[in-house]
Parts: sequence; C-alpha cells; structure tokens
Amino acid sequence: MSDFRQLLKSGSVVLLDGAMGTQLDATGLMGRGGTNLDAPQAVIEVHQAYARAGCDAIIANTLTMNRIYIETHNVGVSVREVNEAGVRLAREAAGDDRCVLGDMSSTGQLLEPYRTYTESQFCDAFREQARVLAEAGVDGLIVETVFDLREALCALRACKAVCGLPVIVCVAFRTDANGGRTMMGDTAEQCARQLADAGADALGANCGDLDPLQMSRVVALLRAATDLPIAAQPNAGRPQLIGDRTVFDMGPEPFAEGIVECVREGARIVGGCCGTTPKHIEAACRRLRS
Repeated sequence: MSDFRQLLKSGSVVLLDGAMGTQLDATGLMGRGGTNLDAPQAVIEVHQAYARAGCDAIIANTLTMNRIYIETHNVGVSVREVNEAGVRLAREAAGDDRCVLGDMSSTGQLLEPYRTYTESQFCDAFREQARVLAEAGVDGLIVETVFDLREALCALRACKAVCGLPVIVCVAFRTDANGGRTMMGDTAEQCARQLADAGADALGANCGDLDPLQMSRVVALLRAATDLPIAAQPNAGRPQLIGDRTVFDMGPEPFAEGIVECVREGARIVGGCCGTTPKHIEAACRRLRS
C-alpha cells in the first residue's frame, strides 16, 4: 500500500490508469461494476495491463456503484459487496508499489428542480459508498465523470464526512469555450473555486466532449483559479456516434501528445478516460518520462 497523499505532495506528475468500461465492452462484458462479482478475472486482467503500462495508481472498478444508480438502473448488486470486490481486485493487481483509488461518480439522476432528487438524498448515497470504499482499504478517492457541479460537491462533502482520505474531484466539461462549461453551464473557474472551498485535495476534468488538446485549455482555466493539484483524464478523442455505438478513435501517440500538453498547462495528475487502453497509458508514460 502506497501513501497517495505523499504522492500528491511530491511535486512529480502522477500517472493514473485508463478506461475500464470500454475495455470490458471490447471483451463483450457490459456489466461495469457488476463485473467485479460476475467476471472478476476480466477486471483483474485490465488492471494488470495498466500496471504493466506504468501507471502510479489503479482506479477500482466502482464508478457508479452508489445506491441510487444501482437501484434506478436495476444493476441488482449489493452496494457493499460490489464496492468491496472492486477494491479487492484493484489491490491484487496493484501490488505493493501502486496506490488504489476508490472510484465514485454520478447517480445517473438530476437534482431538483430538474428532477425530484434532493442534495440530501445524493449525499446519503455518496456517504454510504465512500464509507465502504474507505473501510475496504483504498489509499484515496476519486470522484469523476460528474456533469453537475452541485452533484460533485455532494460527493466531495460526503467523502470528507466519512473519512480522512485525500479526494480528487474531476468534472466532465462539454466545451473549452466560454470559460469552459459543463452540461449544466458551470464554468471551470466556478468548479475550481467551489471544489477547493469544499476541501478537495485535487480537482480537474475528465471525460466529457473534449479531446486531449481541448482539455489542456480547460486545465489552464482551472490552474488560473486554484493552487490545488490539477487532474486531467481525457478520452481517446472526441466521442463519435457510428450506428448505435459511441466510438473513440484517437491512437496512443496523439493521445500521449495531448497528455503532455495538459501537463504543460499545469496538470499534475493525468490518465485516460473512455476509449483509452493500456497502450495509450504506456505511450503517455513514455512521453512523460522523456
């Protein structure tokens, strides 16, 4: 087990892993978090491939495994069992020299007035998941792929309420124009300032509708608004809808070049989101070391 807080304070660039969901999709497994229980070996093999690629931290396959998401999407798993299994598999692949981060994300629902959910309900769900992940032995927590700053703040406050682990919060941006905007209209500056004020240990951007170069411009906006470490986890290019499939077609080398640009603009924590593979992370690792 590594000390993730010390890693954040070290001043060096921290390399996270890449996508889990699209990697499982490629093997025909669509279970996401449920795969931790149904096909654990497949999950371990993805984690191990990222470890071999040179990442510093493995992110557990627990992304949306909060109670609201599980119940509204009929996933049919126990919050405790699926999150504990995710941490166990990540830890097995990480070994002693890599950190394991508990992964948290959106409930898949909207807060009032857009829907009927309250911030209190969101916070309850996030507290439950964060507590299980902390008790399972993660080195830190990462909240990512959240499209609404209010939901991100609920998740962050929930994490801080139940444990003393470092927490990274990454928001999904729709555009790098107009100050960088989420789907809900939150600007990069608003996200940086409010997440910092709420106690984030690091903050940044992931997923969304941006390619790595566009994300580097959002990184610059975040960097200008806070002194906290900035994270960037772009997709393998912008999402394209081909037939009924969402495709990400940026190769490892152009992706790695985008990661380098994110670092130039101020990112200290980098990794990959949708469509990225161990080859993308290996290419990024090679570029960062050179």
